[in-house]
Amino acid sequence: MNYKQIFSMLIPIFVDSAFIVFISILNTAMVSSSGVEAVSAVSMVDSVNIFIISVFIAISTGGTVIVAQYIGKRNQEQASRAATQAISSVATLSIAICVLVIIFHSTILDFLFGSADSDVISNAKIFLIGSCISYPFIAIYQGVVGALRGVSETKASLVLSVILNLSYFILNILFITILDMGVLGLAISLISARVLGAAASLIYLLRYNHTLRFELENIFKLHVSIFKKIMFIGLPFAAEQLFFNGGKLLTQTYIVQFGTLPITVNAIGNSLSMLFQIGGTSLSVAIVTIVGQCIGRRDIADARKFIKSFLGFSSVLFLLITAILLPIFPWLVNLYSPPESIVPDIFHLILLISIAQPIVWSFSFILPSALRAAGDSKYTSIIALLTMWLFRVILGYILGVTLQLGVMGVWIAMVTEWAVRGIIFALRFKGEAWYRNKIV
Repeated sequence: MNYKQIFSMLIPIFVDSAFIVFISILNTAMVSSSGVEAVSAVSMVDSVNIFIISVFIAISTGGTVIVAQYIGKRNQEQASRAATQAISSVATLSIAICVLVIIFHSTILDFLFGSADSDVISNAKIFLIGSCISYPFIAIYQGVVGALRGVSETKASLVLSVILNLSYFILNILFITILDMGVLGLAISLISARVLGAAASLIYLLRYNHTLRFELENIFKLHVSIFKKIMFIGLPFAAEQLFFNGGKLLTQTYIVQFGTLPITVNAIGNSLSMLFQIGGTSLSVAIVTIVGQCIGRRDIADARKFIKSFLGFSSVLFLLITAILLPIFPWLVNLYSPPESIVPDIFHLILLISIAQPIVWSFSFILPSALRAAGDSKYTSIIALLTMWLFRVILGYILGVTLQLGVMGVWIAMVTEWAVRGIIFALRFKGEAWYRNKIV
C-alpha cells in the first residue's frame, strides 16, 4: 500500500465527513428557527441517539476490521461472509433496541432530563420516537458502509452518504422551513432520509458491487467463526461506546441543571466543534482500513509508518482548519440565531478546543482506531472507559457543578480526558503488545 492509494481512499472520506458536518450545522440552524426549546430538545435526544447509534457503528467497525484483514490476506470469500454477518448482526440488534426505546421513551427522558422545561421535554418525546423508528435503517446503512470501507470502496460510501444526508437536508427545508413543522418535521425528515439511505445501500450491494459479492439470502445464514471474529472487535468497542457515550449522556444531565440557555450553548458548541474536527475524524475512519489490511498481511512496519504519518498529518489539518474557521466564528455562530448573551460563552468553548485539538486529539482518537484495527480492542476499550469516567464524568461534575464553572467546566474535563487517554495510547503504541492478537 502506498500513499497515492491512501489519499485516493482518504479524499472521499474527508469529503464525506465535511458534507455530513455542514449538513448537520445547517439542520441545527434550521431547527433553531423554532426557538431555544427546540434546539435544547434536539440536543438532549441527540445525546441519547449518539449513545445508541454508537453501538451500531461499533459492530459495523468490527465488520470493517475483519473484512479489511481478510482482504489483506487475499481471502475474498471470507471477506464477503464477514460483510454479510456484520450487516445482519447490526440490523437484528437495532430492531430490538428500537422496540425497547419506544416502549420506555417517557421513562428514559424523565429519568435523564426530568428537570428540563416542559416544552423542551414534549419536543424531546416527539424527536426520540421518530429517531427510534429510524434505528433499523441507519443500522443497515452503517453495516453496509462499514463493509465497503473494509475493501477501500470509499467513493461508494461517499455517494451513499450524499444520498442519505442531502435528502435529510432537503426534507428539513420542506418540513421545517417551508411547512414550519418544527421538531415533528425534523423527525419525519430523519425517518425518510434513513429509509432512503438503507434502501440505496442494499441496492448498491446487490446490483452494483462486485467486490463483496453480497447476496440477500445469505443475510439469514449464521457463520459462527466469522461472527465470533466480528464480535471480538465489535463487542468491546460497543461496550466502550455504551459507557463512553453513557458518560457523555451523564454530563448532559449536569448541563440540564444549568438551564435552557446553557443547554443551547453546549448544543451549538458541539455542533461547531464537529466542523473543526473534520480532518481528524476522516483520518480516524481511514486508519481502520489501512491498519487492518497491513495487519492482515502481517506488515507491522507499514502499519507503524502509516499510523505515525496520520498522527502528524492530523495535527497539521487541525491547525489549518482552525486558522480558517476561527476568524469567521461570528458568521458561523449567527447561523444558529442564538441570543446575543450566550455568544461569548460559545466562543470560549470553541477557543478551548482550538488550542487543545492540535496537541492531544489525534493521540486520543486516531491511535485507538489504529490499535483496534490491529485487534487490540480490549485494551483500548478499557482505557477509554476508565479515562472517560474518571475525568470527563467525575472531574466534569467537580468543575461544572461543585466549583460552578458550568458548561466550561464540563468542557475542560473533556479536554483533560483527551490528554490523559492520548498519553496512555501513545505508550501502548511504542510497545509490541498492540499487534500480537492474530484474528484472521
